[in-house]
Amino acid sequence: MSHVISDETHRNLLSRIPRCTGRDIAEWLRTVDEGPALSRFEEKVSWLRGEHGLAYGHAKAIVHEYDLRRAARRLL
Repeated sequence: MSHVISDETHRNLLSRIPRCTGRDIAEWLRTVDEGPALSRFEEKVSWLRGEHGLAYGHAKAIVHEYDLRRAARRLL
């Protein structure tokens, strides 16, 4: 399953996550980082949904942002 979403959709989802979940993006990124060592995108999404009760779109946006930031750190 593809996890490609437009930049605009991604930004919109990220902006709604704090209001919908009560936690900011930085907290969710730490949650993914400190969670189980899952390698596949959909595994991480499923874990966030099951463990934290997130909607699919929110979980997907968090994992996508996590992967984007992790890739950016590797470039530094």
